[in-house]
Amino acid sequence: MQRRPLLLGLGSSLLASFALTARAQDDGDFVILHARYGTERSHVDVTGRLRDLARRDRRFKLENELFGVDPDPGRTKTLRIFARDRNGRERTFEYREYDWIDGAQFIGWGGGNWGDGGSRGWHGGDDRRDERWEDRRDDRRDDGRDSGEFTILYATYGTGRREVDVTDRLRDLARRDVRFRLGNDTFGGLDPDPGQTKVLRIVARDRTGQQRSFEYREYATVDGAQFIGWSRGEWGRGGDRGPERPVARLFIESATYSSGGRRADVTQALRAQVRGGRLEAEVSNNLVGVDPAPGQRKQLVVTYRLDNGPSATQRANEGDWIRLP
Repeated sequence: MQRRPLLLGLGSSLLASFALTARAQDDGDFVILHARYGTERSHVDVTGRLRDLARRDRRFKLENELFGVDPDPGRTKTLRIFARDRNGRERTFEYREYDWIDGAQFIGWGGGNWGDGGSRGWHGGDDRRDERWEDRRDDRRDDGRDSGEFTILYATYGTGRREVDVTDRLRDLARRDVRFRLGNDTFGGLDPDPGQTKVLRIVARDRTGQQRSFEYREYATVDGAQFIGWSRGEWGRGGDRGPERPVARLFIESATYSSGGRRADVTQALRAQVRGGRLEAEVSNNLVGVDPAPGQRKQLVVTYRLDNGPSATQRANEGDWIRLP
């Protein structure tokens, strides 16, 4: 008679464990349909290989070695992931060589139960649809004027040490195109930091009021479909931030993760963690995506600034929390 409560308790624990596992498998907002790696002129299907990588790691750095192929030698390659959100809308995610890929936003990433969207071309359709892409882009320009999940607050272009506000220029581009290729010519030949790879950073607010940063490196394709009212340009003005005090922009100038003489540059990884003008996270190998000194306790050193203010440096040991500002 005394075993029954024990068995009931064990059953409840198993059910709770199953629920937690199922919920973890269903994390994210997008289901992956298909993935391609390469350039516009030469690219290959890597859906199966990406599935294998996802089962091993939630986050990894994009390199040729990952896929065992270089579809266009001598040129910078891009991984394109075609996915569908919970409302059935499709979206393309782009990662250039040496970018960090984080599977947290994809449903069932680690389970690998995705990628059955059929063969697709570089622009998301079959080869014939790819050839007609320029025509289709014009047709889409006026569709879904209030679609998307995020309202743009402001946009900057440049590097961690030099960047300029391009909100108005971005608004003009949005009125003309749903998608465009990012480069210095995009903003009228503007080059805030010659010789360095620039990044377009769009800070936006979702429908619940939470802020998020979107970053696009030079030559990436910017897709405005995820932003509310993109083509109308009714965003990026002072009133969009609401009555609260404007959020200062946090810029990570440099970041290193080290122990003794072994160190790694983790600047890009830290920039990707900035949310709503803040960085708050536990210092770990998973945070920065690398372990420069296995078995040793590392230290994270971050140099940053707020808006155009003076630079400051903060240090945090592995296992501690870093909070900026």
